[in-house]
Amino acid sequence: MTDFLAAHYPWIKALHVISVIAWMAGMLYLPRLYVYHASAARGSETSETLKVMERRLLKAIVTPAMVATLAFGLLMLWANPGLLSDGWFHGKILLLVGLFALHGLFARWRKDFAADRNVRSAGFYRLINEGPTLLMVGIVLLAVAKPF
Repeated sequence: MTDFLAAHYPWIKALHVISVIAWMAGMLYLPRLYVYHASAARGSETSETLKVMERRLLKAIVTPAMVATLAFGLLMLWANPGLLSDGWFHGKILLLVGLFALHGLFARWRKDFAADRNVRSAGFYRLINEGPTLLMVGIVLLAVAKPF
């Protein structure tokens, strides 16, 4: 299996990058929807529209892209287990854990909005909106520059 993975590594890496782009697009957009939703009146047409948009974005794009990112990343790791000894890779994994945690929080907050139980302000979601960006920058810098 390792020979197969090594032979197809560029394709696996390309699929990993495509999955990351889709995941990050959703992770950057979802909290922006929460900003608008937190400002909308409960039960309003806007609130109900945002509920549909948030659910579809999370279930149809963000979560499947996260799963694909993880799957292709693990395949790359299986093909190149030496990465486990690289310091930059440990840093990347740490930041990825943060991104997975943020994904879980976004999913929980979507459920709060769906049940009209949101208690957070639009300002809170504006601040949280920066989290995926900062994590993404750190992950890309570590993966590309491999500083240590």
